[in-house]
Amino acid sequence: MCLGIPGQILEFVDDERNIAKVDVSGIKRNVNVSLVKEDNVSIGDWVLIHVGFAMSILDEKEAQNTLNFLRELDGSLEEEISMLKQSDIN
Repeated sequence: MCLGIPGQILEFVDDERNIAKVDVSGIKRNVNVSLVKEDNVSIGDWVLIHVGFAMSILDEKEAQNTLNFLRELDGSLEEEISMLKQSDIN
């Protein structure tokens, strides 16, 4: 199962390719932010990430609620984080 998981934008690493470094539960990875660029995404914003793309901007409360919910599910967040570790493209 693939889930959209919240992550917080730390920095923009490649403006030309719309790539940002995002913290996803302690894992830092590159994410394409082209789908939220027109929404004026900025450092510190929370985004919902699916298959390497930021799909939407979240407020911090919604992001934390989503992370807590995923932790309560039967290992879904840990499974998704494990997949991120395996495909990490720092």
